[in-house]
Amino acid sequence: MGTKNRSFLSGLIHAIDGVMEGFRSERSMRIHCAAAALVIVCGLLLGLSAWEWIVCAILIGLVIASELLNTALEQAIDILSPQLDPRAKRVKDTAAGAVLIVSLAAAVAGLIIFLPKLWSLIF
Repeated sequence: MGTKNRSFLSGLIHAIDGVMEGFRSERSMRIHCAAAALVIVCGLLLGLSAWEWIVCAILIGLVIASELLNTALEQAIDILSPQLDPRAKRVKDTAAGAVLIVSLAAAVAGLIIFLPKLWSLIF
């Protein structure tokens, strides 16, 4: 710890460890991953276009990355300010709010992409 990664591979391994730790420790991360899996399955079943896949991939990446950043920030705040502090709460709430905004934007884009396809199957 505390030293620069000596190789690309070791950096990649640390990054994967971080993603896995987020998945293991954060319920929200597991929910986001389940939603991403649902989007992928629905996209396969509904035959998304290349552009629709690109949009979905970018948004899934943004939601997962924002959740990981939120988790990292929360853990850093807990280390730096283990006692209750209203400033620490504001930092955590603001970071969680960022995840909420990205997730809502992804949900709206998902509705724009998927609703017409679902509508045409129903009617």
